[in-house]
Amino acid sequence: MPELRSLAANSPTRRSHWRALGLSEADMLKPKIAVVNSSSELAVCFAHLDGVAKVVKDAIRAAGGVPFEVRTTAPSDFITGAAKMGSYILAARDVVTHDIEVQVEAAMLDGMVCLTSCDKTPPGHLMAAARLDIPTLLVIGGYQASGMIGDEHVDLEDLWSGSVGERFGKTPKFPIEDMIPQAVRGPGVCAGMATANTMHCVVEALGMCIPGSAPVRANSEKMFDKARAAGARIVEMVHEDLRPRRILTEAAFRNAAAMTLAVSGSINAIKHLQATAVEAGVDVDLFAIWEEMGRKVPVLTAVRPNGPVRIEGFEDAGGAAAMLRRLAPVIETDAMTCTGQPLAAVIADTPEGDTAIIRPLDAPISDGPSIVILKGSLAPASAVVKLGIRDPKRPERFEGRARVFDQTAPLLAEIEARTLEKGDVVILRGQGPKGGPAMGGGASLVLFAIDAAGLARDVAFVTDGQLSGLCLKGLTIAEVSPEAVDGGPLGQVRDGDIVLIDVPARRLDVLVDAAEFAARPNEAQPLSAHPTGYLDLYRRGVQPMAKGTALVQEPARP
Repeated sequence: MPELRSLAANSPTRRSHWRALGLSEADMLKPKIAVVNSSSELAVCFAHLDGVAKVVKDAIRAAGGVPFEVRTTAPSDFITGAAKMGSYILAARDVVTHDIEVQVEAAMLDGMVCLTSCDKTPPGHLMAAARLDIPTLLVIGGYQASGMIGDEHVDLEDLWSGSVGERFGKTPKFPIEDMIPQAVRGPGVCAGMATANTMHCVVEALGMCIPGSAPVRANSEKMFDKARAAGARIVEMVHEDLRPRRILTEAAFRNAAAMTLAVSGSINAIKHLQATAVEAGVDVDLFAIWEEMGRKVPVLTAVRPNGPVRIEGFEDAGGAAAMLRRLAPVIETDAMTCTGQPLAAVIADTPEGDTAIIRPLDAPISDGPSIVILKGSLAPASAVVKLGIRDPKRPERFEGRARVFDQTAPLLAEIEARTLEKGDVVILRGQGPKGGPAMGGGASLVLFAIDAAGLARDVAFVTDGQLSGLCLKGLTIAEVSPEAVDGGPLGQVRDGDIVLIDVPARRLDVLVDAAEFAARPNEAQPLSAHPTGYLDLYRRGVQPMAKGTALVQEPARP
């Protein structure tokens, strides 16, 4: 058994503190496990996690460990995204990581179990696991219940799209006030394959949670069973010295990319995985991996917003575990998992599940890729387009006139005034990691507004901002890198320039004489010219998309 880190730091004063907390002398010799909890009364995403923490702590004690519950910030898009056009949301991911470091690493604890929930806590936990490299498990907090109006299901996607659509002339499926009490009926993350459930499935594909954990109904017996299993397993992992960097390998990242492509998940997974790879010291280019895996992986399920399947149906059909079994021929099944066994051994015991909802590779819902990486004169590094389930009516090649905006409000006003024309390429810039800052700016709102105005098939949308995992409307190119305010060519585009989007060719170009274009000044304006406090620190330290927008200057050393 490896020497426990906590024993090495067992000074008399430390022991005295812990004795005052109720620990015995025998407890001093046991593995000390952090239970990382983002419980918050602000948002339903985290409102139930105190109950999960109790179950995990009890299981750790029963397995011979000593749990210490520690708290972190709790970012929730619909709650803590209210200020600064949502700039605090992505920036909070790195607060979670740093918060864990300054508590768990500083106390030299032996392992941790992270209660992972809304969009930014799964990557924040993965990044912390990779940075600290102590035995770590993630417990999936689960998705929220939603309700019915008459005999029709209503969830947060319906409410969000309906409320935006109503402003721009599209009648929602039900009155907004009727949907408000039905859209969210309990704790947990948004229903559907938005960013949170995408990241929960990614965690399982990486091998960082108890198999069969994702997705899961919040506060279900299954969720609590996995929490108990995690509490018991983490003590074993400490004794085995099974650390994240043995699990978070290049093979694991390929498997996570395959999972995201197969479920047609959120494009946000790319930057979160890239940031995790940077923290783990794994020298991989997730954008290149996405292109490579996209040639192999079709869409195997149609969970909302991609299709009609509810997240409950995907869970009942076998969830991420069944999806990994389907993907076995095209993924790296020798990748290590938290079980101490390779993925091949894990999926060998996985039931096949419902093949009508999670299709076999040779009978997909849609040919892939569901997410495509573009490059070109407007995106020298990368840009991302989500195609989801391929629609023959949606153009994948678009050439049109640029309409350039540096702020969301004027663009929304143009949409309301119906001044956009068929063939326009709407460009919203200054929304990137530095420009937003932290990719705030409302690009998702613009996308839903374009759809509500009936323009989704007639115009294209290009932005260096990010999109909600609920976004799947028209031909939209997001996360253009380098971003405009960091010298990216999007800042040199002018109204009337001809822009070419060619998804089959993987190109995003401006059709302007190269010498003339290069001579232009960059006119991009950041969303917030003078951010203060933490957002200013973030803007000055954030790395580009190629490093996952992480707040680290160099890749971590193995």
